[in-house]
Amino acid sequence: MKRHGPPSLTTTSGPMSDRIRRGMLIKNNGSEAVEVSLSSRQLRLAPDEEAFITPEEGRSSPLRRALQERSIAIVRPATPAEDEALSERLDAQ
Repeated sequence: MKRHGPPSLTTTSGPMSDRIRRGMLIKNNGSEAVEVSLSSRQLRLAPDEEAFITPEEGRSSPLRRALQERSIAIVRPATPAEDEALSERLDAQ
């Protein structure tokens, strides 16, 4: 996989090779807290809580499962500035 720009902005190979992947803002739509074990961190969202995830985390099986169960919803793509801020925060941990 080829990297361009900030660490969280990646491109894919294949028919959409010039498409830049961005992180996402996700939200717990349920009435109970949701925990998702990502490879880089443990994500816990209270009801109605939102959080940013990286493009790599967005492709993880546990997150995809939570999205299919509709316990978590995608609100919108992250802006490049939000992607960069998340990347810096995760690097500092």
